[in-house]
Order: sequence, then structure tokens, then C-alpha cells
Amino acid sequence: MAGRRRVPGTWVVALCLLLVAPVACGGTATADPVRAQVQQLLDRRAAAVLGHDRAAYARTGAGTGFGNLSAIPLADWSYRVTDVDRSGDTATADVELRYRLDGYDRGAVTAGRTLALSRDGSDGPWSVDSDRPAKESGQQPWDQGAVRVVRGTHSLVLGVGQSTGALRGFAALADRAVPAVSAAWDGDWARRVVVLVPRSVEGMAGLLGSPASSYRGIAAVTTGETGGREHAPADRIIVNPDAYGLLGDLGKQVVLTHETTHVATRADTTAATPLWLSEGYADWVGYRGSDRDPDEAAPELGGEVSDGRLPKALPTDEDFGFTARADELARAYEGGWLACRMIAEQWGEDRLDDFYRAVGTHDERAGAVEAAMDEILGTTPDDFTARWRQYLRQELG
Repeated sequence: MAGRRRVPGTWVVALCLLLVAPVACGGTATADPVRAQVQQLLDRRAAAVLGHDRAAYARTGAGTGFGNLSAIPLADWSYRVTDVDRSGDTATADVELRYRLDGYDRGAVTAGRTLALSRDGSDGPWSVDSDRPAKESGQQPWDQGAVRVVRGTHSLVLGVGQSTGALRGFAALADRAVPAVSAAWDGDWARRVVVLVPRSVEGMAGLLGSPASSYRGIAAVTTGETGGREHAPADRIIVNPDAYGLLGDLGKQVVLTHETTHVATRADTTAATPLWLSEGYADWVGYRGSDRDPDEAAPELGGEVSDGRLPKALPTDEDFGFTARADELARAYEGGWLACRMIAEQWGEDRLDDFYRAVGTHDERAGAVEAAMDEILGTTPDDFTARWRQYLRQELG
């Protein structure tokens, strides 16, 4: 209606009835009161977590999870409601949890959660009945039980179903890994790590939101976003205690140092970085300074070379898949390690670091390795592969 033309009141009522909720007569969307109420509830719950206030936490609903996470040093903890599906006096809320470990996380960890809520009557306050990982989201440590915390000089170890003595052992290994990585990698990084030690491989798989069968032969993995420190949430080294416990002392240290290397190189690892380089470099740092020679450290690939089956090309990303056969996966890691070891020996350790960073500066995989080889190593992929194959003959033949 143009200008100041008067509209009979009955017309105004009729117009309002035609509009679809939640749009008001003025055309402005009105806030969903239930969603706002749930957000306020979760704001109080977050404040209780940060304030270590068990009573306040219990007033927001189910309090069973409070004890599981109370030992964790938190700098931030907040919820953001993304959707609420209400049915009478019950509701299901989709929520984004963001938290940061005090002194360790530069960025927040983001986790999807699904909360069941209820209230007594239409005017009653909402209360949390349950809080679980969202569909296709991994668990958090406290979802698996009470979290025990051990602090090292350069590490924070969070364990579930593990003794304090066992967690101190992991902290000691991580505390040796951090300076070992810093001695090899000259990039800027936090020089501290967070290690998660669940009760079993099933617990590891739960944290990763994947089937346990994918990780039975994997001693540890590192989670985190690649490509830009300012955008990356905190890294976590997640241990498979079943496989890790089968390793000897050197193997345990190599694994923790390998995973710590992934934390250190995270900002320079992008979609352009092939796995033979990222995994090979991490193994190179892991074995650096040890007296382990290639025959001992690369038995699977050594057997192939000794039998005259020299690989024709560097390992592909598919060769590193967790679903690969154990011997094939071992050969992929060994081949990547020896490629990086060759660069360190023939071009120098500084050039190896420069090469790693140069590959990661590219936006995509195509051409990244070729350009970095030309710029940093003064070679081509074909020449590099030929040199690598000769290196395998020399070291493993």
C-alpha cells in the first residue's frame, strides 16, 4: 500500500493471517523461542563446565558427563545451536561444540553433538536428557569414560581406561619427540603436543568416527586440518594401545616422533603434498639420530628389492590406505622414508625442508612436485625416480 493510505483494521488482521510464521506483519522474521531457550540453557551449561561448577551443571540436566571431563584443562567451551526439532515437551537439538585446551590449542576443536531435551509442561524450563556425538561425528574422550590427565614438559596426555603410570610413559616419549622434531624441522610450530590414549582400538576408532577394522594394525594417527596455521584446529595424536603395545622401545619412540612431525609440519602440508612426502618425511624425522639402517627399518621393501622386484615408481596416495594389506602399506611407508632419506643425504637436510615447504605452497597436486623439484632440487620427476630406484638398490640390494 503506497503512501499514507489508511487500511481498515480488519484488512490488517486478514493480511497478518495470510503471512506464514515466523514472519511478523512488518516482514521481519521472529526468533524461534524454543531455539533461543535451548541456547540460553547451553550457555549456562558451558559456563558451568568452565567454572568447574558441578551443581550448576546438574541444574541444566543430565550431569553424568561432568565428572568425565572435569580434569581436562579448558580455556574455552561453548555451544551453538544449529537446529531444534521439537515435539510437544521434548526436543532434539543439533549443536556445534567448540572447545580449546588451555596452553595447547591455538584454535578450537569443533565437534557436532546431538542433544535430547525435555521440559515439564509448556511453561517449564528445558533440560538436557542426553548429549552424544552427532551422526558421522567422532566421539570425544569424555564420551568413553573418565579422562585422566598427565602433563609433560612438552605434552598433555589424556587417557581413558589407562593408568597414570602408563600415561606418564606416553608423556616421556612425547617429551623426547618434540625436541627431536624441532632439531630436524626449522619451521614455526607450537613445540607441544596433545596425545589421546583410549582404552583399546575400538576406543581409537570411536574417536575417529570409523570402524575399528580400519585401525587394527595402525599404532597411532594424527588428526587436524591441513593448510594454514590460522585456520587449523588443534592437532591430536591418537594412539591405538593394542598395536602400540606390541612395539619395542625404539618403535614406540619412532611412532610418537613420526606423529609429532605431522603436528609440526601441519601448516605446510596441503592438498598438493603427496603422502610419500608427508609420511616419508615423518618417518625420516622418526629414525633420524637412530642407528637403524635401511635393512632393519625397511624389511618389506628390502625383501622385494633383494628378490629383483624393484618398484617402478614412488608410492601413490592409494598405497597408504588403511585398508591396504599390511605388507603393501609397509612398503609404501618404507619407500617414502627412503626417498626423503635420499634427499637429505644427496641434497642436504635444509633442502629437504625447503622442498617440503615448496610443494605445500601450491593450491593443487598437479605440477606441485614437479615445480618444487625443479626449483629446490634442480631435477625432474623422472630423474628423481631413477635416482631413488638406484638408491634402493644401493641400500637394500
